[in-house]
Amino acid sequence: MAMVDVRNVTKVYRRDAEELVVLDGLSLQVNEGDFAALMGPSGSGKSTLLNLIAGIDKPTSGDVIVAGTNVASLDETGLAEFRSHNVGFIFQFYNLIPVLNATENVELPLLLTHLSKSERRERALTALKVVGLADRASHYPRQLSGGQEQRVAIARAIVTDPKVLVADEPTGDLDAKSATEILELMETLNRDFKKTIVMVTHDPRAAERAHTQHHLEKGVLRD
Repeated sequence: MAMVDVRNVTKVYRRDAEELVVLDGLSLQVNEGDFAALMGPSGSGKSTLLNLIAGIDKPTSGDVIVAGTNVASLDETGLAEFRSHNVGFIFQFYNLIPVLNATENVELPLLLTHLSKSERRERALTALKVVGLADRASHYPRQLSGGQEQRVAIARAIVTDPKVLVADEPTGDLDAKSATEILELMETLNRDFKKTIVMVTHDPRAAERAHTQHHLEKGVLRD
């Protein structure tokens, strides 16, 4: 079954009278449990496609069906609801809140749920354990290395138990050793926790970890 089904999607940005076609009739399927890499030069539409899959943006035309929901048909409230239940985000820059410790950062997505404070704390600690940071639960971002910060960000991404993880250059800001550790963690999440992962990367070594690779060029898939 396709967890992600992108059907004939076009994305056009308009600036005054100018039109910029970022995605041009693109179709893509990512099966449940797959680990897919999106590759291509800057400006090829990779991040735009990722944002459509994640429900951060909507296509100009076409359908984006993720976990059985046509994201293209949702309004802003529906998109927010969809994201909170189905999608975990991993970014190049970790987007951690400096004044919150690791546990509190991981808890953030759970503030939108009906869980009690103790349940939120328990889930956050479990997610930190999964990423190997149980012993850093009370540390603040400034007390962590870049690799550890990205692990906290991954714990935050998985704490709601999403069906899909979207990762935008997750190793782009890390040294080689930390990058390898983050990719191994993502492999574990895919293999042992059955997470479907869609990852944008420029790094061929990162892409090699994926099961499938898709190459974009000027908004078109060049598999």
